[in-house]
Amino acid sequence: MKKKNLPILEGIEITAVAAEGKALARVDEQVLFVPYCVPGDIVDVQVTKKKHSFMEGRVVRVVKPSDKRCEAVCKHYGTCGGCKWQILPYAEQLRWKQQQVEDNLTRIGHLHLPEISPILGSAETYHYRNKLEFTFADHQWLTTEEMKAGVPFTPGLGFHIPNCFDKVLQIDECHLMHSDNDLIRNGIYRKAQELGLVFYNERTHVGDIRNLMLRNNHEEQWMVVVVFGSEMTDNHIALMHYIRDSFPQIISLQYVVNTKMNDTIGDLDVVVFAGQDHIMEQMEGLQFKVGPKSFYQTNTAQAYELYKVAHQFAGLSGDEVVYDLYTGTGTIANFVARSAKKVVGIEYVPEAIEDAKVNSRVNGICNTVFYAGDMKDILTRDFIDKNGRPDVLITDPPRAGMHPDVVDVILEAEPKRIVYVSCNPATQARDLELLEAKYRITAVQPVDMFPHTQHVENVVLLKIED
Repeated sequence: MKKKNLPILEGIEITAVAAEGKALARVDEQVLFVPYCVPGDIVDVQVTKKKHSFMEGRVVRVVKPSDKRCEAVCKHYGTCGGCKWQILPYAEQLRWKQQQVEDNLTRIGHLHLPEISPILGSAETYHYRNKLEFTFADHQWLTTEEMKAGVPFTPGLGFHIPNCFDKVLQIDECHLMHSDNDLIRNGIYRKAQELGLVFYNERTHVGDIRNLMLRNNHEEQWMVVVVFGSEMTDNHIALMHYIRDSFPQIISLQYVVNTKMNDTIGDLDVVVFAGQDHIMEQMEGLQFKVGPKSFYQTNTAQAYELYKVAHQFAGLSGDEVVYDLYTGTGTIANFVARSAKKVVGIEYVPEAIEDAKVNSRVNGICNTVFYAGDMKDILTRDFIDKNGRPDVLITDPPRAGMHPDVVDVILEAEPKRIVYVSCNPATQARDLELLEAKYRITAVQPVDMFPHTQHVENVVLLKIED
């Protein structure tokens, strides 16, 4: 059936910021979602999807730019799916993120809230990330204009186009990380082509080189992990020698051979080619080991602000048993351990738990214990009987939030305080609504970890009802 022609809407005023980094307008009682514009813009919009209650579209002309609009820093803005809010001044980004937290907690969770504290902005709005991951593709994605201009398809190394698993935009520069990320990535891209390594094809699952992970620390020491899509040959080894010899700032050079149908490396061996198997990070005098599979907050400086809020909300006096759910490499657990009697950390990834144990040893912390496994399977009544009932529970789950079974066990354990750290206020609101069966929310503190994106962290303190 032939697709119905969709209209161009002229002179539409953008009025608000919406989810997923999009902006919002209202047209004849319908909501219109449009990316890459800001409140106050007057735009002509090509409708790309039309439903009963909403429409989606793309800007074809900016009739009158908003007085709040600013210039994007990155050359890839508007094509790359990241950093959609670059054209919105940072103060405005923070205002809308604050509103996003309030809307999620009130409209999804229908929660009884105290006054929400002003959001904590990031001191650095560029070069703040300590980790980026890129994908090799046998041909880079081109825009319609580039194809019309006859730009040839060449291998690419960059980010996936939004909602397209097999389309990769060539990235020449990324301002989210120290500029050495461009130096290292572009050097690897050129050398891999020179050596004749075949870049990966996500549809056929054929190719020699597949993914690239870059991590750095506060001292600008780097970890590089190359993921190959085929078994090691002389050319694979030659690429690794080039990386080792060309970039002295790399103190951890590793590789993975992944011939599976998916990109995950959690179940694969990571081989150290040169240097060590980790880098170290510092926070408030503590040392943290970060490996290739470790979870560590990607904005190091702002993570410190986040953990200070969690520590403050925990209200520790030194006599408490603290549970740290989804502990990762034990960053929060070790951060609060000196103020607690005992800290129990639980995390799904075994390698992260091993790092958490190392982090305790390195810092001379003896009152932590860590367990690896699925949260809903580990956090049981028997587990609590063995480790002690928590006085304070800190939880920092993934974007999907907590499993209902985990919430049930928390309600049964009845810690006096719950500190809920979330990277997704929508799923946080859902979980908080369940916890309100026994708890009341006494403090809410949004924290911006990811400038120029729609993402926002939120920390909530709950106290058990008397």
